[in-house]
Formats: sequence, C-alpha cells, structure tokens
Amino acid sequence: MAKVVIVPYSSAVDHLLSLPWNASNGSTTALVTVNESYAPITSVSWAPDGRHIAIGQYNSIVDLYDVTTKKLLRSLDGIHDGPVGSLVWNNDHILTTGGALGEIINNDIRIQSHGVRSYRGHGDAICGLKWSSCGKHLASGGMDKLLNIWDVSRSTPLHRFNNHTAAVRAVAWCPFKDNKESVETVSQVCGLLWSKNEHELLSSHGPEKNQIAVWKYPSMTKIAELTGHTSSVLYMTQSPDGCQIASASDDETLKLWTINDKSTKKKTPKSPYVGPTNMYSYIR
Repeated sequence: MAKVVIVPYSSAVDHLLSLPWNASNGSTTALVTVNESYAPITSVSWAPDGRHIAIGQYNSIVDLYDVTTKKLLRSLDGIHDGPVGSLVWNNDHILTTGGALGEIINNDIRIQSHGVRSYRGHGDAICGLKWSSCGKHLASGGMDKLLNIWDVSRSTPLHRFNNHTAAVRAVAWCPFKDNKESVETVSQVCGLLWSKNEHELLSSHGPEKNQIAVWKYPSMTKIAELTGHTSSVLYMTQSPDGCQIASASDDETLKLWTINDKSTKKKTPKSPYVGPTNMYSYIR
C-alpha cells in the first residue's frame, strides 16, 4: 500500500524532500523537481486536499504544484523580503507564509492579488506556523524566542508567550484539551507531533540527545526514547493512521519508525526502517 510522506531535509541550509513511500518495498518516486541552483528550497506544505503542494524558496517566491499532473500551477511572488521559512495551509485556498523579517501573510491562491491579511508581532524570522483545527487561531514561533497566538481576523496577537530561551521552531495544537503544560527536555526542541491514537506528545531534539521522545499527556512523563540519529532531528511527520512517523536529521538520514502497531497493540517503538530514502545527494 502506497503512503505519501513529506519530510523537510536539512544540511547546511534547510532543504526539503517530498516522497511517496511504498510501504511494501521502500521505493520512492519524485513528485516534483525544483531547480535549486536558481533558489534553494526553504519550506514546504501539503494542501488539505492532498493534491497540491506549496514550496517556499530562498528568493521569497512560493511555487504551487499539482502533484497529480506534476505541473506548476502558479508562483506567488512579492510576499516577503527574503526567504520564506515557514508555510501552512488554513484550508484548500488560504496559504499562510512566514518571512525572514517576522511578517506573516495569508494568501488566497484563487486571486491575482493573493495577499489578503498580514500579521505582525515578531522581530525576527518566522520558523514555526500552525493553524488550530477550527481554522480560527494561528500559532507562530520566531527566531526572536516568541510564541504568538493570533485570531484569524485580527492583525495583532491575542496572546504572547516569552518563556522560551531560544528560537521557537516547533508548534503544535493539542487536539483534545485546552491547557498549558511544560517539561524540561534538556536539549533543543526541533519538532512536535501529537499522536493520532493516544494522549501522547512526540518531540524531536538536537544536541546532545539527537532523539525523539514520547511523552504521556498531561503528566508529561517520558515513556519512550527513539534513538538512532547522530545529529539534530530537525523534522517529523506522521502517517495518516498515526502508526508511523518519518524523521529527518542533519545527519543526512531519513528514518521511518513504527510507534503504534494496531495489529499487535504494542506500545514499544520498533527500530527505524532505513532504506532507499536514507541518502539523496540531489536534495542538498
């Protein structure tokens, strides 16, 4: 059975890799090809319809592709001054982009003048964006160590959190409870995912741990550690059934983990699959 996995990939500069993964043999097929000699890729996001993909670039342009036809639909330019470091869809036609100068823009991809609303409340580059499930609130993290919460219709933050001591790269909305919890992880947090099957939070980390941790919510007790990467685990994504995750690291590997086997009900994560997707020279 084929599943689509999209994993941002980084070496010296943030690049991205988009792969449909064949679970039976680990084979992959390129969805789109981007000429990175023209402008390196800095961000990527699937539309909710699963058919369209947005690719942000270092030159401030965002390209929209139809992955079924593998054709470029349109390019959004003039959005930001500098790299587009973060992308997230609010629905099938509103694409939210985060720029290097701290600006956040809602873009309606259906119209020529696509910039329909801006949010300003960061003093440095945007490195994390996430819409709530209702589509009414946006969480944004920045290199300025701030986490802002926005109402879709307001250009100033509803809430601002300044508790962090480093860039806020990972943001994720709890799908089942409104609450505020915290836990000391000892190492830099690079990514966050809420489990689709359990009240659990997954976090990926940089030095010194370079691991993925699984936390029970709301006690925030660590119940598992997924080790195998030798450098920062920069990105994670979850399979549609929530049983597997893919992780991409600065060690130039992509690993696939089984974290919840529905057939056996096992909770202990299995060793990662490291196959043909492990190393790709063309994504540098």
